[in-house]
Amino acid sequence: MTQPDTPSPSEDFVRTAVRADNAQDTFAGRVQTRFPPEPNGYLHIGHAKAICVDFGIAADFGGVCNLRLDDTNPDVEETEFAQSIVDDVTWLGFAIPDPVRHASDYFDQLYAWAEHLIGAGLAYVDDQDTEVISEQRGGFGKPGIESPYRTRTPEENLDLFRRMRAGEFADGSRVLRAKIDMQHENMQLRDPIMYRIRRVTHDRTGDTWCIYPTYDWAHGQSDALEGVTHSLCTLEFESHRPLYDWYLAQLPLPGDTPRQIEFARLELTHTVTSKRRLAKLVTEGTVDGWDDPRLPTLRGLRRRGYPAAAIVDFCNFIGITRTNSRHSIEMLESFVRRELNRVALRRMAVLRPLKLVLDNWPTDADGAPVVEWFEVANNPENEADGTRRVPFTGELWIEADDFAEVPPPKFFRLSPGREVRLRGAFLVTATDVVKDAEGTVVEVHATYDPESKGGTAPDGRKVKSTMHWVSAPHAQTATVALYDRLFTAEAPGERTGEPLDDLNPDSQEILTGCRVEPALGETPPGAVVQFERLGYFAHDPRTPLLFHRTVGLRDEWAAIQKRQGK
Repeated sequence: MTQPDTPSPSEDFVRTAVRADNAQDTFAGRVQTRFPPEPNGYLHIGHAKAICVDFGIAADFGGVCNLRLDDTNPDVEETEFAQSIVDDVTWLGFAIPDPVRHASDYFDQLYAWAEHLIGAGLAYVDDQDTEVISEQRGGFGKPGIESPYRTRTPEENLDLFRRMRAGEFADGSRVLRAKIDMQHENMQLRDPIMYRIRRVTHDRTGDTWCIYPTYDWAHGQSDALEGVTHSLCTLEFESHRPLYDWYLAQLPLPGDTPRQIEFARLELTHTVTSKRRLAKLVTEGTVDGWDDPRLPTLRGLRRRGYPAAAIVDFCNFIGITRTNSRHSIEMLESFVRRELNRVALRRMAVLRPLKLVLDNWPTDADGAPVVEWFEVANNPENEADGTRRVPFTGELWIEADDFAEVPPPKFFRLSPGREVRLRGAFLVTATDVVKDAEGTVVEVHATYDPESKGGTAPDGRKVKSTMHWVSAPHAQTATVALYDRLFTAEAPGERTGEPLDDLNPDSQEILTGCRVEPALGETPPGAVVQFERLGYFAHDPRTPLLFHRTVGLRDEWAAIQKRQGK
């Protein structure tokens, strides 16, 4: 499988279903979706797929997609998370209709509908705690046990429920449950909990409420109130669909009854997207916050330099399926690399610097080394990016591994007596080395060919290696963060059941004292550039001259495809 020139959503089973609904005039031709995350953490790459599905399908059919924050659990929700969700959806390039919706917008109506179910004998107050309720629900092949409070009259239940709202009872002492079927084969229909008592201040409603709806009770009804036609969810909610439909069927809805459709979530190799485990990595200090570039959070990927366009193209390319699968992270990186190759400016940087001295470099009348300036293309992929002037002198920085005093077989870079090309400048030949007390080479001496300006010898002789460099007197000092996989296993946790057992202790390497060309000091925060021969690097948005390696230059996905004969 190879990438198409222009990735775009193909016809899939969800779009087919929407198209069929339109053909049958199910919703009078309307298409409305929603993206409903809980503001209890930062969005991750899995959410990116859901965003592309929800917003993309609405756009394809001329509809609208709301952003609705599922703020029904104030114990774990924060304003910071809510704002980050808005920011991340916008960063991906999707326009959020005003206003941003919240499940809490509908608390009054949800409560009124709960009273409606109580009056119809379809909901009751249970005095048992959640542990007992969970045990009584039974399991697959294990019958459920009806609550001793299930036979309360509607009048008694209504009185108790109103007193729950009034704050007469202790937290956790009572719940409201739907009365459906305690022997149903679908566990979701075994009298699910609708409301719990929690005295927690809500970010938007303050202390107005001391009872809060569960996700299942709030979700479908919020969809109906907003006019959602197609409620698109990932496959873990497939078993919830009968409950979603049951609730809606019992209520006097103001309009259309939404239709829930499930699709496969996005999973990547060497990656964990569980919010609980990501939060543990953050709180225990394994990573440096929610925007650590090793994390699959959109904040982390953005800080690492992943372009939003590449993430969206990748999500569109993998498409919408009914079967969960784990995609290769190298495929995502291939999309990132292709986008950056198109837009990233080229620069020269030396990560592990070794001094190179050109002994025959000229000096001026005052004995100072001459400075020569070369015009170098900013991006060979885009002439409109123009050129920049790069200084060259008799003292340079090169990569330490670009020199070998005793070269191994097939080593074509700099070694004593060997001539190489310095990118866009001159041909040079190593002549001598300087070592420290431990015998480590700390400086290489060489001569340059003045007739080879631009890197081409006038006699046409060939060299087998081209190396990047930075002028030592003009270099700026930078810090560079290199990253490996955060998890060593392709499927973290497959071996032991705990994904965090597969953490890679060497997932990050920080290099200080790197030398970079002067133009890198002018790189805007957050911008990504290509360090020639080394990869793509993002300038940290907060720390000047700190660069995060986004991806290397080698297309590992193409190599994987080749090995698989695709």
